[in-house]
Amino acid sequence: MKTKLLTLLLLASSSMFAAGRVFFGVSVGVPVAVAPPPPPAYVAYAPPYAGYGYSWVGGYYYPVGPRWYWHSGYWARPPYVGARWYAPRYYGGRYYGGYWRR
Repeated sequence: MKTKLLTLLLLASSSMFAAGRVFFGVSVGVPVAVAPPPPPAYVAYAPPYAGYGYSWVGGYYYPVGPRWYWHSGYWARPPYVGARWYAPRYYGGRYYGGYWRR
């Protein structure tokens, strides 16, 4: 009994070193350049009111590659009655464009 137990123990401990394995991985993907957050917004004043039915869309930064560009504010006519402009935002390393919504 002791001989079998000793043999089993020796086989189990030596088997850890007997099988040498080599692992390697190759991954292919599109690199994603994450731009740093945009700089602080410019201080600008809206030009005179454009007329009935127009809404002011404030200026904002938008990314082009690793750089940020400023888009000045402007008066815009909403695409439908009751629409409200939601400004673009940068959150969690991602840029979300602005949009009109009820």
